[in-house]
Parts: sequence; C-alpha cells; structure tokens
Amino acid sequence: MAVRAVRGAVQLERDEAGHMDERVSELLTAVLERNQLVADDLISVWFTATPDLHSDFPAAAARGLGIVDVPLICAQELDITGAMPRVVRVLAHVETYLSKSEISHVYLGATGALRKDIAQ
Repeated sequence: MAVRAVRGAVQLERDEAGHMDERVSELLTAVLERNQLVADDLISVWFTATPDLHSDFPAAAARGLGIVDVPLICAQELDITGAMPRVVRVLAHVETYLSKSEISHVYLGATGALRKDIAQ
C-alpha cells in the first residue's frame, strides 16, 4: 500500500453555508468513489477556498459525511486577479493500492478548466 495525493475542486454558485456543504460533500464523495476509497483510507485533507467564500469552513462538510477521525485543515487560496471565483479545492492524502497514474483527480463542473492536465 502506498501514500498518494488526490486533488480536486468544485465551484459554488453562491456563498451560503448549506450550498457549500452540499457542493463540498459532492466533491469528497466523488473523490472517494472514483478512487475506490473509504474514510479509513484518508490520512489528512487540506481544503482551500477562494477569498470570496466566507459562509462556512469546507471541512465541516467532511465532518458531516462522517469523516471524524481524520486531520482536516482549511486555508484561503491566493487572491489572484482573474482567478475563478467561489472555488473550494481539496488535497487529500490517502493510503491506496492505486498507482499514481491510476489516481482520479476530481474537478467538478467548470473547475475542470483549472487543471486540464489531471482533471478526469
């Protein structure tokens, strides 16, 4: 078994706590499902949010999914002129038998444009 990193992102339509919970939950669920992972495979998860998001911590969605014994942290993304607005990004460290080339990085909706090189 190896330690791997899985990336992903989702764009919110609006800065509202319930909407953030829904969209981040969707992202985390897709990351787990597409990589054949369960919560116990998670080592740690790092979330970033663009500076225009203030309604809630993205990590709260993980706790709502039952991911309760995994270290989580949130940070603010750099405030870059012209960057895509209302985006939550995730970097999950996992234990898996998948090779690096088999990892599915999950960029939902418009965020696929952020990383065309790895978005699947």
